[in-house]
Amino acid sequence: MPRLFSILKAWIHALTHLIRLPLLDRRIWLLSAGRLLSQVGNGFTLFYAPIFFVNQVGLSATMVGIGIGSGSIAGIVGRIVGGSMADSPRWGRRSTLLWSAAVSALADVALAIADDFPVFLVGNLLMGVGIGLYWPATEAVVADIVTPEQRNEAFAIVRLADSLGLSLGVVFGGALIALTGLYRLLFVIDGLSYAIFFVLIYVAIAETLSNTDRGRSFFAGWAIALRDRPLLVYAGVNILFTTYLAQVQSTLPVYFSRFVSFDGVLGLSEAMISLLFTWHIVLAALCQLPIARGLKRFGLVWALIGSALFWGLGFLLIWFTGVTTTLALGWALAGLAVMAIATDAYTPAASALVVAIAPNALRGVYLSINSLCWAVGYFIGPTLGGWVLDQDRWIIDGFWLGSALSVLGAIAILLWLDRLLSQAQKT
Repeated sequence: MPRLFSILKAWIHALTHLIRLPLLDRRIWLLSAGRLLSQVGNGFTLFYAPIFFVNQVGLSATMVGIGIGSGSIAGIVGRIVGGSMADSPRWGRRSTLLWSAAVSALADVALAIADDFPVFLVGNLLMGVGIGLYWPATEAVVADIVTPEQRNEAFAIVRLADSLGLSLGVVFGGALIALTGLYRLLFVIDGLSYAIFFVLIYVAIAETLSNTDRGRSFFAGWAIALRDRPLLVYAGVNILFTTYLAQVQSTLPVYFSRFVSFDGVLGLSEAMISLLFTWHIVLAALCQLPIARGLKRFGLVWALIGSALFWGLGFLLIWFTGVTTTLALGWALAGLAVMAIATDAYTPAASALVVAIAPNALRGVYLSINSLCWAVGYFIGPTLGGWVLDQDRWIIDGFWLGSALSVLGAIAILLWLDRLLSQAQKT
C-alpha cells in the first residue's frame, strides 16, 4: 500500500509539472490576451459572413467566394510587406501590429455597411492585408522577448490563445445570431475587438526590435531568406503540415456528413459533427501546454517528426471511420483526438524552429515565409479535398490512406533538414 501511494504521488507531481503555467515575460500574457480577444471577433465573422452575404444581402455564392478569395490574395501581399515592416527600424514590430489592428478594424466597418459587392470586396481586401501584417509581427515579438529555452512554451501559449478565441467566437457568434438575428452586429463587435487590441498594443507593448541597420533596403531581407537552404527545405515540409490542418477544417466535416455511416444511416448529422469537432478543439486546448513542454527535450525537428507520425495515424483512423460498418463514431473520435495531438506538437515547434533558423535582424521576414506556408497550405487543402470528394467512393476513401503515406515524405524532409542544421552548427 505505501508503494501504491508513492506511485500515485509521483504521477500527481508529474501531471502538475506538465499543466502548470510557465513563468514568462508579462508581455507574453498581455499579447496572448489581445490575441484571444481579436480571435473571438474573427470567430464571430469567419463562419457566418458567407451565410449573411448570400442569404440576406443577396450576393451570389460565386461573388462571395471571389471576395473571400481576394482577401486571401491580399493576405499574401500583407505578409510580404508585414515581414519587411517588422524588421525595418523605420517601422518595427509595434507599428506593424498597430497598423494591422487599425486596417482590420476599418475592414469591419466596410463589412458592417456593405450592401453590394464592391464594398464587400473592399472589406475583404482590407481584412486580408490586416491579417497579413499581423502574423509576422506578432510572432517576432514573441521571439524577441523570451529566451530560446522558453520559445516552444511561449508559442504554445499564444497559439492556445488563438484557438480558444476562435472557438469561443464561433460558439458565441452562433448564439448571438440565434438570439437576435443581427448579423451586422458581429462585424461591429469584431471591429471593437481590434480597437481594443490596438489600445492594448499602444499602451502595454513597447518596441522589441533591436535592429539598427538603416542601410539595408526595405525588401533586402527577402533576398537573403530566399537563399537560405534550411529555410526553404523547412518551407516545403511546412506546406504539407498546413495542408493537413486545412483538410481537418475543410474536407473532414463534408466527408463525415456524406460518407460515414452511423446506425445504418449514411452521413453523420450536423449535431454529431459539431460534437466531434468540439471534442477535437477542447482536447487540443487541454493538451497544448503539456505536449509543448514534454517535447521540448527532444528538439524542434524531432517534435515535428513526432507530429508527422501522429498525423499519419490520424489519417489512418479516419480511413477506418469511412470503411467500417461498426464503431464509426469511435474511430472518428480517436482520429480527431490523434490529430489534436499532432496539431499541438506542430504549431509551437514550427514557429520556434523558424526563429532558430533566422538571423536576429530578419525574424520578421523569416516568420513571414512561415506564415506564407499557411496561405499556400490553406489553398491546396480545400481545393484538393473538394476535388477528391466529387470522385468515386474508392478514391475518396483512398485519399485518407494517401494522406497517411504522405507523412513518410514529410519525415524524410525533416531528417534532411536536421542534417542541414547539424552541418550549419559545425561550420
